[in-house]
Amino acid sequence: MEFGELVFDERGLIPAVVQQHDTGEVLMVAWMDAEALRRTLASGTTWFWSRSRQEHWHKGETSGNVQRVLEVRYDCDGDTLLVLVDQTGAACHTGARSCFFRTLATVSGTDEAAGSDEGLPLS
Repeated sequence: MEFGELVFDERGLIPAVVQQHDTGEVLMVAWMDAEALRRTLASGTTWFWSRSRQEHWHKGETSGNVQRVLEVRYDCDGDTLLVLVDQTGAACHTGARSCFFRTLATVSGTDEAAGSDEGLPLS
């Protein structure tokens, strides 16, 4: 399978944003190489490249928290993937549903910030 329109970086990797297909919740961001993408498309579940372990890993292989892939999209530049999944259990290695459970800052003037002094200053 060729991925001619995709742009992999100098390490042969492309970022993959993983999103819950029905809610739009961003679950995680990981890296894929061409082989991980091939495995993902062939198996219907997500595979990634671990930069720290220098090996492929199958999401949910040990935890059981698998991601069933419904669609794989790519952005206008071809350098980022969007993987729409149906997540079973937690996506994050911490046990959280999403890896994006911490807040760095809340921007003043937004509905979420109304009546709140919490969050870090932006300047």
